[in-house]
Amino acid sequence: MALIRLLQRKPNGEIGVCEPASYNAPAYGILSHTWGTEEILFRDLKPGADMSRTMSKAGWRKIEFCAQQAAADGLQYFWIDTCCIDKKNAVELSAAINSMFRWYQSAACCYVYLSDVSINEGGWQEQFRRSRWFSRGWTLQELLAPRTVKFFSREGQLLGDKWSLEREIHETTQIPVQALRGSRLAEFGVSERMAWATGRQTTIEEDQVYCLLGIFEVFMPPIYGEGDAHAFSRLREEIEKRLQRHAVESLRGLPGSFSFRGLSLPECMY
Repeated sequence: MALIRLLQRKPNGEIGVCEPASYNAPAYGILSHTWGTEEILFRDLKPGADMSRTMSKAGWRKIEFCAQQAAADGLQYFWIDTCCIDKKNAVELSAAINSMFRWYQSAACCYVYLSDVSINEGGWQEQFRRSRWFSRGWTLQELLAPRTVKFFSREGQLLGDKWSLEREIHETTQIPVQALRGSRLAEFGVSERMAWATGRQTTIEEDQVYCLLGIFEVFMPPIYGEGDAHAFSRLREEIEKRLQRHAVESLRGLPGSFSFRGLSLPECMY
């Protein structure tokens, strides 16, 4: 697993960056959210950055929110994708994409910030079901990987967790309750796991595929510009290799009509 860069809330209230080794990382909280305007990026927290400008950006609210929730759970450290990955470093980005599922899996708690759900507008349950968070590609692994997932409104109000909102999450995503409760994903067939991603969107087309790596427990380097069709073909090959290597399930039962954004998984695949 790649090096994880964490944010730390210091005793004086300042928020800084630390880089512990992944195998010796302290307990940390982790944020799940949908990107908006003026997100805090890696460059905004680098040494020498204008912190007054950084703190004036709209995204700083999520930094403070995550720091507060982590502190409430007795955690000094937390991770946010917008600013804890140097996305201009191709090697680091590749390692992060292949490690992200395990980063969420290893987190003490995942805090889901729902910017489009308000407790002040009444009927938040229906807003919850319609939240854009449920339609994003990357949030699939952020729902399934962590042991503990807490959902918050845009006001920072706790709405419930993955257990108390289990019925609403299941009905919205069609993900089996057993998967939501932490059963090993390998216990679910390939076509079933693929179906969980149906209708989900990502800003970059290849991320439609890369966001599924952890769901299938495979690893492959991202190649932005290859297109989703080529990326899906590589994912299919890696899934087949894994199944052959570990002999945990067969792909013979996949329906010939199943497709992922129009990209078919053939019946002959095994």
